Amino acid sequence: MTLYIDPPYWPAHGTVFSHLISDESLEELHDFAAAAGISERAFDEDHYDVPEVRHPELVARGAVPVSGSELARVLTRSGLRVRARERSAKLRPRLGRAWGRLGGRLLDAPVPPARWGGLGEDLLDRWSEPHRSYHALPHLASVLHGVALLERHGECRAEQSPTLLLAAWYHDAVYAGSAGADEEASARLAEQQLDPVLPDAVVEETARLVRLTASHAPEEGDLSGAVLVDADLEVLGREPALYRRYAEQVRRDYAHVPEDQFRAGRAQVLRRLLEVPELFRTASGRRLWEDQARINLERELAELTAD
Repeated sequence: MTLYIDPPYWPAHGTVFSHLISDESLEELHDFAAAAGISERAFDEDHYDVPEVRHPELVARGAVPVSGSELARVLTRSGLRVRARERSAKLRPRLGRAWGRLGGRLLDAPVPPARWGGLGEDLLDRWSEPHRSYHALPHLASVLHGVALLERHGECRAEQSPTLLLAAWYHDAVYAGSAGADEEASARLAEQQLDPVLPDAVVEETARLVRLTASHAPEEGDLSGAVLVDADLEVLGREPALYRRYAEQVRRDYAHVPEDQFRAGRAQVLRRLLEVPELFRTASGRRLWEDQARINLERELAELTAD
């Protein structure tokens, strides 16, 4: 693993800034930055912005100086690069528009646009809370995309899609890093917020699906449940560099847990996942993600349990 830094070039706040990256691990990047006394506020999703005055010191500490174009290539090859359209500043307005379109599909009776829009803004605020690393706007966008992808593959009926998308919006709306309790709190939030504006059947199904994300174990024949949990677990089947980024983000979400406790708990979760005959409940999910997911999970478990 290597740290790289480009020349101070990007102007802001009366100086110019360099970008500091890792070629493999965000955890390594954060550790290097912390040791150098760089504030976490300088982290921008896949790199640290560091002022010109710090450049020589960071090179002396081991960061390899490269051109801006080479740094961009290294970051892309690493799989850690967050593309412009995935960044929170771009995602939030895109997701806001998606929420508006979803309202147009769900609302049978006239609801003041400001009321529906207000619910969306509240959800976006929740998904943007500063303590979230993995359970943040990019994850919401990925689950929404996963639901739509599985629908296109015929894994659910078109009329199921709006409620599935609604459940995706709410499934981690409350996130405090407490497995089980977070899903229950998110389901209760959905019931509370949606009861005044949507039919009872839609509210009940949304809350049921949200609660299902605690176990990821839908009953046989539960098409909606299968699609939602597969979309939520899609990250397990990503290419290795992107899976590593996910695993490091999960660790940061549980930063309040001591390392030994986290490793033991995370290893238990991984073993439980690997024990099930099939990680994904839809045929498309198994075809698209199953094999790579098992490779990723086994590799992470080996790293967690290595002496």
